[in-house]
Amino acid sequence: MAGPIRNALSVDVEEHFQVEAFAGVIARDSWAGLPSRVEANTGRLLDQFAQAGAHATFFTLGWVAERHPALVRRIVAAGHELASHGHGHARVPTLEPAAFRVDIRRARQVLEDIGGVAVTGYRAPTFSLGPHTPWAFDVLHEEGYRYSSSVYPVRHDLYGAPDAPRVPFHPDGRPILEIPMTTTRLFGRNWPCAGGGFFRLLPYPVFRLGLARVNRQEHVPGIFYTHPWEIDPEQPRVEGCGALSRFRHYLNLSATAGRLDRLLRDFAWDRMDRVFAAELAAAPGFSAPLAPALRAA
Repeated sequence: MAGPIRNALSVDVEEHFQVEAFAGVIARDSWAGLPSRVEANTGRLLDQFAQAGAHATFFTLGWVAERHPALVRRIVAAGHELASHGHGHARVPTLEPAAFRVDIRRARQVLEDIGGVAVTGYRAPTFSLGPHTPWAFDVLHEEGYRYSSSVYPVRHDLYGAPDAPRVPFHPDGRPILEIPMTTTRLFGRNWPCAGGGFFRLLPYPVFRLGLARVNRQEHVPGIFYTHPWEIDPEQPRVEGCGALSRFRHYLNLSATAGRLDRLLRDFAWDRMDRVFAAELAAAPGFSAPLAPALRAA
């Protein structure tokens, strides 16, 4: 008898001050002078996953990796997949194709040089890759990425592609595989079921029911994502941001770690590249090497 469906566990590794909710009040050129909390918080997640026997994919900013190389090596040493979140946490539509290429190339090179493993997965900051940036899929493929997990098939004021497929697909037949964020279909529309703010907003039993429905009724794996700052209720409060931004960012931070413990017990989890190995192997015309090509750390 087949075991439970394995879902993909993922972490977007970024600082608390790099989120889109604070983009209007925290200048990028101030980032380097702000207190860093990402290494300690990611370490807590690594300990939590180890205790649960779960492996994950860590979509890591190149900006973070340059400043915390020991964290990158710890992620790899623990058996997790190292993947790219881009370098500077810039939303894809804000970049021209050439600048996007520079960003994802720099991130991949930094991560591979530090981690000593091939980096073939990418997640766009704020799920900002979609129907308005189809060229980005071509650039990702040309830069050696095998898959993206950047499209969220929901309606949202900051992101979303509600008409996108809800299962892995090749955008317009391109070789790269897009693995969209998990949604559940109810009342004729897609509802978010992949973590983040919705995991903190919804009662845990409701979230669990949605993911279980995807597994049991649709017989497909889901994706869960979180951020290191989501388990950090003691993080500094940012002044000057709007009420909606404060609500989104600070809601139920003290409850996230406990809810995550329950989620790790209630479902089976693994890395993105292993959960979707069959889909990746079937990618049409993919020419980059599949075996990890180690770089000198």
